[in-house]
Amino acid sequence: MSHVLIVDDDALVRDALQAFLHACGHEPACAANGNEALERLASDDIDVVLADVMMPDVTGLDLCRYVAEHRPDVPVVMVTGHGSMDLAISAMRVGAFDLILKPLTVPTLRAALDRALHHAGIMRKLSLLRTVEASSEVGAILGESAEIKAVNALIDRVADSDASILVTGASGTGKEVAARAIHARGRRANKPFVSINCAALPDALLESELFGHARGAFTDAKEQRDGLFVLANGGTLFLDEIGDLPVGLQPKLLRALQERKVRPVGGKHEIDIDVRLISATNHDLEQDVDRKTFRSDLYFRINVVQLRLPPLHARGSDVLLLADHFLKQFAAQEGKQITGLSPAAARLLLEYHWPGNVRELQNCMHRAVAVARHEEILPIDLPESLSAASSEVALAPDYPSELLPLRDVERRYVTRVLAAVSGNKSSAARILQIDRKTLYRKLEL
Repeated sequence: MSHVLIVDDDALVRDALQAFLHACGHEPACAANGNEALERLASDDIDVVLADVMMPDVTGLDLCRYVAEHRPDVPVVMVTGHGSMDLAISAMRVGAFDLILKPLTVPTLRAALDRALHHAGIMRKLSLLRTVEASSEVGAILGESAEIKAVNALIDRVADSDASILVTGASGTGKEVAARAIHARGRRANKPFVSINCAALPDALLESELFGHARGAFTDAKEQRDGLFVLANGGTLFLDEIGDLPVGLQPKLLRALQERKVRPVGGKHEIDIDVRLISATNHDLEQDVDRKTFRSDLYFRINVVQLRLPPLHARGSDVLLLADHFLKQFAAQEGKQITGLSPAAARLLLEYHWPGNVRELQNCMHRAVAVARHEEILPIDLPESLSAASSEVALAPDYPSELLPLRDVERRYVTRVLAAVSGNKSSAARILQIDRKTLYRKLEL
């Protein structure tokens, strides 16, 4: 249930708004003036402020300025019976989230509150980012969703075991990250972590990479070379894309895991090994077993414990935690001062489906840092695919009873951009990709 603070010096208006909010399932609180509203904000849990502009003593603009400075997580929806461009710009400059005109209609009020409450939810999530990441355990997969908590819990339970683990999930979900987390939290953490992509090498070279070779084993084998099983001795060997392991190599891998010994290509003697095996795949290995492209006995050997990674779109607000994490990394690399995501950018990240999962998000944040011109990442810094996928047009109402002329929609967007850059007209013009004269002309319409 959302808590909405109604601030209006007209008792009839307060009563009507209170009844409406109750009917919509909200928990309203009332203040008869700005001073009373300040007291409420200091003591009560408020999600959104709905305030009249014209009030004695502390005006709605004064109240909005205070909220923006002291409670930036609380959006303020201003209500006025005297709409003008100057008032709209003044409201945006002091931090108003929205400005709606009297007489109020149910669709207008409902839509404004829905947008403000959605914005408030995003602001709360953004405010938790640093706290959550700072409290994350060493080797933990970053995330607060139930799915990732379950993954981290399973990692805790198996980290010290020598049981083989199969990490499954779609491409880009972070399977190697999970493998490294298992290694980092187990008793082998101070030993080598060695990885190889089974799909990246030809059959003959892959065999040599895994098991090593003796001198003279083939034309270019001018000296003996240890394989990855030997190099990972005492630690963890990670076989990525194991579903692409050639059928001819599968019996040799199975024997190595069973006997805990490897024979180098062309070698006469076996070498004892002590490795913890973690494999990963985006294949359905059970189907591959049915098709006879993957051995069933090898499948059971590598799949003692299975760790399933969820797609990013199923992880809810984890996308913001991960985005903030990547922003810090890339901002440090680029030498830029990036404080985080703007609420509008965060909304786009939350609404996008992320077919490329965490890898796509990582690339998205790298791109955002590279092109960013401000301390916050703005929607303009994100790939066009995110904006195209969003069903909501910025600042344009999405209910048919208040479809506006293009001129009015454009004017509202210009004032919001101007407010986002603290009234800096040069910055606003750059974001809008227009010159300053055009900007002034649009503000005068």
